[in-house]
Amino acid sequence: MILVTGGTGLVGAHLLYHLTLNDDKIRAIYRSENTLEKVKEVFSFYTSEVTKHFSKIEWIKADITDIPSMIPAFINIKKVYHCAALVSFNPKDYREMRKVNIHGTAIIVNLAIDAKVDKLCFVGSIAAVGNAINGEIITEENEWNDEDDNHGYAITKFGAEMEVWRASQEGVDVVIVNPGVILGSGFWNTGSSKLFTQIYNGFKFYTEGITGFVGVQDVVKAMTLLMNSEVKNERFILVSENKSFKDIFFSIADAFDKKHPSKKIKPWQTAIFWRVAWVISKFTGKEPLLTKHSAKSAHGISYYSAEKITKTLNFSFEKIETVVKRVAKNYPL
Repeated sequence: MILVTGGTGLVGAHLLYHLTLNDDKIRAIYRSENTLEKVKEVFSFYTSEVTKHFSKIEWIKADITDIPSMIPAFINIKKVYHCAALVSFNPKDYREMRKVNIHGTAIIVNLAIDAKVDKLCFVGSIAAVGNAINGEIITEENEWNDEDDNHGYAITKFGAEMEVWRASQEGVDVVIVNPGVILGSGFWNTGSSKLFTQIYNGFKFYTEGITGFVGVQDVVKAMTLLMNSEVKNERFILVSENKSFKDIFFSIADAFDKKHPSKKIKPWQTAIFWRVAWVISKFTGKEPLLTKHSAKSAHGISYYSAEKITKTLNFSFEKIETVVKRVAKNYPL
């Protein structure tokens, strides 16, 4: 039996649909009933038989940070896809990210070891891969440096990876994927999918920072191929193309037949804006529109190599332009 954590998130929901195409028994955890509707929406992008596929999943209400609720989830489990995580650039969420991303992963690892599962796939992030040295292309060999100006999300995802490696030392085969910015259909008001909503609504600003992007279907494809292969105790960067935010924003606008964002934001402008946003958030109690590290990410320039996954599995990625067009087509106009 397969267990999926984070099944009500972007990667997890797309993964679950693809898992239902096979005859394996599937169990997934959820925390609230309303999130299940978002999973059904994702299924609807693939098939008209949503109920048929959704009914193949055994849903269990649990929280990865709560051991008693998670123990029943591991009964008869042989494979685990650990997709659950808290993503935030807001410093005030750091403690909660440590709880979910590190402590929650430690619980998953402990239960996987106890249940003697065959294999565990962990969805990490390029944020947890070491930074470039002298501007070189980043690979899986880049080492994490505690002295870098790492943001809370990166720190907690790296900490989670350390827990997963611990599982590999205690009898559980593991694979880790480190996706770039994931573009996919659904969850339009959160995460990277929010980019489509913003551009559709006429977002006017752009930056020229560069990072790695990948389609969610490629992430799911790589995960399932790795889990069904002999590969073990390895990590893989998943990036289709390294692109600027400007290029991505313009591609999304073209897919929607909307005007391109026209106002280039410079680093000094975001440096001012994130400070103003921080002050406003202190008075209002609302989430800041921009933080120090999200501003830094918007202007940072990092190039990632996915050569390892392409050679190991003879894997090929979809072009980002193709991904953007498909996601835009699924957008609820």
